[in-house]
Amino acid sequence: MKNVITRRDFMKKSAYAILGTAVGFSPLGSQSSGQKSRVVLIRHKDALDENLKFNRTIIQQMLDEAVTTLFGLDDPVKVFKQLVKPGDIVGIKSNEWNYIPTPPELENAIKQRVLDAGVKEASIGIDDRAVRKNPIFQKATALVNVRPLRTHYLAGMSGCIKNYITFSENWSANHPNNCEDLAQCFFLPMVKGKTRLNILSALTPQFHGRGPHGFDRRYVWEYKGLIVGTDPVAVDSVALHIIMAKRTEHFGSENRLPALPRHIRAADVKHKLGTSDPGKIELIKLGWKEGILI
Repeated sequence: MKNVITRRDFMKKSAYAILGTAVGFSPLGSQSSGQKSRVVLIRHKDALDENLKFNRTIIQQMLDEAVTTLFGLDDPVKVFKQLVKPGDIVGIKSNEWNYIPTPPELENAIKQRVLDAGVKEASIGIDDRAVRKNPIFQKATALVNVRPLRTHYLAGMSGCIKNYITFSENWSANHPNNCEDLAQCFFLPMVKGKTRLNILSALTPQFHGRGPHGFDRRYVWEYKGLIVGTDPVAVDSVALHIIMAKRTEHFGSENRLPALPRHIRAADVKHKLGTSDPGKIELIKLGWKEGILI
């Protein structure tokens, strides 16, 4: 059963509304017209077990249901045949942060559907930090953007927008003002116009941390979700709401992020990459609802 979230529902958490004001979210929306950005949030209580072991079969099912819902088709292979063609060279831009990397089960689920769409295995690459030197990514005609969700000491939140920083020649150049201009990475020659799908792994997100390697198991929770869309800004906006709701649940009113995630709003208003306005996001919720936070 599908649930479409309303704008009122999306903004009902006061902490998120306060954060939105701080980073410049407008209740009236940042765009004067245009179709809503569709985002699918899917969760499954059996996506991982009590030892945080990922269930590959369930994760494949979650991805398949998410993309068929996102594109309104009845077969995930049909979806991927629309996203990529047999002659494409496909880079799956992952994330290898050793504490919470993109799960191999999710990487393989994506790769399987790209193969099913007719792309040769030799034309598919999965990489993160070495993308600029990887021949597949150097020649890529299509990209799939996938990474885990977590807070970040400079950007406030690491999501789909931040995942492309490794395409930049100079990562530190993207750090000023809470990494405000991260969206510029989507317009680099290796990337521009190539991203077919954005997938944010919220299977085991981290909602709090300090410092550049601020991993703390206490702040990792089993959300068991995927957030999927073609608009990376909308995907990250939904994710930010979930992170802030979890922080409110855990910390109460003292839930301010160490750094404001300015880059999400800037990606919309300044760089025109996508929409950050909840009023222009159609969020469809699928699967397990317990503890959904949105």
